[in-house]
Amino acid sequence: MFKSGFVTIIGKPNVGKSTLLNSLIGEKVSIVSPKPQTTRNNITGIKNGEYYQIVFLDTPGMLKPKNKLDDYMLQSINSALSGIDIIVYMLDATKLFRDDELQVIQNYAKSAGKLILVVNKTDETNFEALYPKLDKLNKLEGIVEIVPLSALRHKNVDVLLNAILKLLPEGVKYYPDDIHTDKSERFLVSEIIREKALWHLQEEIPHGIAIEIERFEEKEKIIQIDAVIICEKASHKNIIIGKGGSMLKLIGRNARLDIQNLLQSKVFLNIFVKVKDKWRNSDLQINTLGYDKKEI
Repeated sequence: MFKSGFVTIIGKPNVGKSTLLNSLIGEKVSIVSPKPQTTRNNITGIKNGEYYQIVFLDTPGMLKPKNKLDDYMLQSINSALSGIDIIVYMLDATKLFRDDELQVIQNYAKSAGKLILVVNKTDETNFEALYPKLDKLNKLEGIVEIVPLSALRHKNVDVLLNAILKLLPEGVKYYPDDIHTDKSERFLVSEIIREKALWHLQEEIPHGIAIEIERFEEKEKIIQIDAVIICEKASHKNIIIGKGGSMLKLIGRNARLDIQNLLQSKVFLNIFVKVKDKWRNSDLQINTLGYDKKEI
């Protein structure tokens, strides 16, 4: 019997959803950074086995919208919960489990059916601190399974995978065996550049940046890419560029290495910086930059 289905990973910002997705797939399909709300789109990761195929959706962190980009991300989460087979709800083992979030989990369990709770970052705490939290979760109704794990250390990720496989319905193969994500190479390249910017830039800047790929030209022995980092303020542009272009060079150098690994080719990468004032509150700008609500 061949099993297949759709699994949505949800939770608050920075609980490790993208890290878990990459660990499950065994490939880097979603960018990771210590900044909350790193993921903006629903990222599809595809796990293939001899007798199964699991299509995972990594969603943006659950948040209260402050601008139109946040509205897009919230709509992405709601879209990812439509027509799925299993919900994986993630919690951070190092944080308190608030009653309002537990009520949200309880509501999902009642309305959506198959719900697995994942308690991530167990490598950053100890059993004495974790036990009361797990006891609290055990009192919730309708939870199929609770899996403590460390996505970063790949600890118990196999336990989660087995729990998902038990719940997966009989189905068909949606994607070829060699496909790990449905996102285009251009999209993945833009996300790699944004990831490096998130790692290296100051706290106030990352949420106000986006990446636009202006050229993606495959030649015989090299791929030439022109990318633009969009920011909201001239002062941010100066910080992104850095003294003598040092920050932009650092972002570009680190991004190029990952892009070459992704594309399995030499890459010539040019990165520029442009200011687009309040782009996160412009429907036209967020659509142009790949956050189109019509496509959700």
